[in-house]
Order: sequence, then C-alpha cells, then structure tokens
Amino acid sequence: MLEKHLEAKFCKRIARTGSLPLKFVSPGQAGVPDRIILIPGGKIRFAELKKPGGKLRPLQMYTVKRFRKLGFTVHVVDSTEKIEYIAREIEEELS
Repeated sequence: MLEKHLEAKFCKRIARTGSLPLKFVSPGQAGVPDRIILIPGGKIRFAELKKPGGKLRPLQMYTVKRFRKLGFTVHVVDSTEKIEYIAREIEEELS
C-alpha cells in the first residue's frame, strides 16, 4: 500500500471521530509530522505516515523525540491497524 493511500484512510477514519486531521506544513522546518490532529476539547496530536515497513528518516526521528519531550503525542502510522487503534483511542478519550 502506498503512503498516500494510507494517509487517505487515516484522514477519513480520524475525521469520523469528530477530529480534524489537517496537513501539517511548517515552512523552514523540515522533518515535521505529516498531520496535526485537532481533537474536540482543545487537544492536539501529530501523525507521521509511512508506507508499511517504512522507516523514519533521522531528522524525522529527531523531530518526533523533540515533540514528545514537549509533551505532545506523535503517532507513527504504517498500517490500517494503527489507524484503527488511534481512532479508538481518540473516541474513548472523548466519551
């Protein structure tokens, strides 16, 4: 499965939770996650999408660690199972 197909599934499923899975672009800052997830109630998570078996580049690994150190949740998503896990986690948090 291509990354763009996984990303389309991710966006569709996360949107069903009532959250906004927005494309995250930060000019001048390479290595940021692909998506910023805005969750009802003012919560934010990030997601880096990879094709199945895909690996983070060194700059992406650094950025993920940096975001996590600041207290943010960053998901690395490379399967439909992970998409479903994240969606259920958000739904439980909202209930």
